[in-house]
Amino acid sequence: MAELATIARPYAEALFQSAKPAELATCLEQLNELAQLAALPEVAALSNNPKVSADDLSKLLSGMVKTKLDSKIASFLNLVNQNHRLSAIPEIAQQFEAMKNQSEGAAEVMITSAFPLEGPALKDLLSSLKKRFGGKELRPTIQVDPSLIGGVRIQVGDEVMDSSVKAQLAQMQASLGA
Repeated sequence: MAELATIARPYAEALFQSAKPAELATCLEQLNELAQLAALPEVAALSNNPKVSADDLSKLLSGMVKTKLDSKIASFLNLVNQNHRLSAIPEIAQQFEAMKNQSEGAAEVMITSAFPLEGPALKDLLSSLKKRFGGKELRPTIQVDPSLIGGVRIQVGDEVMDSSVKAQLAQMQASLGA
């Protein structure tokens, strides 16, 4: 969805530039909560309903969040709704998080493993990844996917390192088929 990323970028940049460093975590938390709401089919139906105004939709969504929205996020939500871009909020949240991480010298790491990773094994993996990515602080998210058979798949930004048995089997199959 390159188009959605293109639409989301100016919104994410504007929100990021308007937020103070101390506000970034709160903004991201509230933005992620709005992203979850925007992904709901019922909310998407409301946003496409011409009988529901942008202000009404903003008030409804503001009332659905767990905590009261920061004034900056409330204004942002209103702007997004007026421009009929509610469906872009999940992508805006992702881009905002990437900007926040970059400003803090950190990176999100998605580690998918065939088996649960814990303790020393996880610590060793994160240590070697930290060296590989120039000492950045890594914020891991770990998923277990038994279909990998063995090994791990690591994604940092748009870089993917796949040393899973499943990937190696697929590579062998492609080699033998050629």
